[in-house]
Amino acid sequence: IPRIGRKPQPMTADYAKLVAAGEVWVACDAIEEPSVAGLIVLQAEKEHLLIYSVAVRPARQGMGIGKRLLSFAEQRAAALHYDVVQLYTNETMVENIALYARVGYVEVRRTPYRGFQVVYMEKNVNESQEQVGE
Repeated sequence: IPRIGRKPQPMTADYAKLVAAGEVWVACDAIEEPSVAGLIVLQAEKEHLLIYSVAVRPARQGMGIGKRLLSFAEQRAAALHYDVVQLYTNETMVENIALYARVGYVEVRRTPYRGFQVVYMEKNVNESQEQVGE
């Protein structure tokens, strides 16, 4: 919140509606008590599977959970017969943008939104699967 001066859009979402749609996936851990380590919210769009939100508990960051959630989204996209996974983030979230780039997402455009620049990134999951098979 301090970086962008307001709550990011996913913090204001109607999660009951998203859960009802069936595309909220939770990563659990048992390091202490069984608990939620992270989550990913997916939305089926016409041309791609959208990662609406991905979040990892601060105490679990840096443990690969975010990368595993992204990988899950790519597998889910392939299972749903999508070629592309897309996500977006605020341009000030430079660490997130760097992570997405490291795991194969490429920037496709930037657009203004409510006084900020939104960075759209996507990954072709068929190319990812071909590389795994090589």
